[in-house]
Order: sequence, then C-alpha cells, then structure tokens
Amino acid sequence: MKRIILGAMLFLNVTALSAQAAEPALERPHWSLELKGGVFIPDIDNWATYYGRRDISEYGGSLAYKITPQIEVGLEGSYIKDKGRGFAPGHGIVTGDVTYELAPLNVFVLVRGVFRDNQVLIPYAGGGWTRMYYREKVQYQGDIKGSTDGYHARAGLQLVLDSMDPRAASNMYRDYGVFHTSLFLEARSIRAMITDLNGTSVNLGGTSWLGGLLFEF
Repeated sequence: MKRIILGAMLFLNVTALSAQAAEPALERPHWSLELKGGVFIPDIDNWATYYGRRDISEYGGSLAYKITPQIEVGLEGSYIKDKGRGFAPGHGIVTGDVTYELAPLNVFVLVRGVFRDNQVLIPYAGGGWTRMYYREKVQYQGDIKGSTDGYHARAGLQLVLDSMDPRAASNMYRDYGVFHTSLFLEARSIRAMITDLNGTSVNLGGTSWLGGLLFEF
C-alpha cells in the first residue's frame, strides 16, 4: 500500500510539474511594440533642389493589440524634420530659410503571415487611416501649421531572433514578459492631401523605408 501511495504522489508531482512547464507554451503574446527609424521620401516635386537631398530622417514607433497571432490593430506615430532654403510646400512660393516638420499618426490593421510555431521569417502587410500633422517655420513669415486626413499602406519582413540566442530569449520572457524579439524591414506609403495658397493640391505624404525592433509580449 505504501508503495502505491508513494507511486501516486510521485505521479501527481510529475504531472503538476509537467503542467507548469507546459503553461508558458499555452500562452501567447497579446501586444506588439515596434521601435523604428529610417528615411522618408516626400512626394513633392523638386524637393532636393530646395532641401539639398531627396530623403529625410524619420523616427517612430507603434503599439498594437493582437486579435489573433496573425491579425493586429494598433496606433503608430513618427516624426519627420528637414531644413532647407527657398521653398515652403504649404505656400507654393519661394521664400527664405524653411524648417519643415511632419508627424503622421496612423491607425492600422496589420496581417502577419504566421503559419507555424518557431517560424523565423514572417511577412506582413497592413494599412489604415492617417492623420498628418504639419508645420512650416518660414524665415520672416512666421509659422504655418495644421493637419489633414489621409491613408497609408505598409508591408515588410520580420526576422525572429529567438532561435539565434535561446538563452537571451528565455531571459527576455522571464524578466520582461517578452515572448519574441524580431528585426524587421518595411516600406510604407502615405497619401495626405492639402491645398496650398495657389489652389494646388499637394500630397504631404510620401514613401518611407524603415527598419527596427519588434517586441511581442
């Protein structure tokens, strides 16, 4: 009888330990945090003529909720700034020194191509609504600022880093609750129209080429 009782207790202990070990695998991340940077290419003719180069530095981030492992909804914000001389897009005229700032705010739906566990390369695509905030500080003429609505689309490729350093991945989960850490590259296009003082429609958007880190928790 004692052997049966001891055997039953041992079986229950092993079962409990197995359940605890399996528990994290049953969990899944519910949030995605992106930190990103890259270049923005404005959809404005002759930009390089007045600003010295075709592209502008861009930095931003996003936070999204995972409805399923494949589908997310979220909010993204970024900041773009350039300095030039001679042309203010909102004016449509030649001026003095100009500081040009954009801050797009994107509400998006994103679909990730997650087909199996431990997938290393994950393609993704998405898009949604954009609120484009803009500001032009023109020498001797003050500031022009405002906002306009538009839309955006983006697509990219995610490289999951977990398998490259399993110990670090385990530590990230234990210490911070991060299930997966990834590098990603993406392209994004924004269209957000305004009308300048000459009555001409101007797209304040353009194309972004971005890279960064993705944390899923």
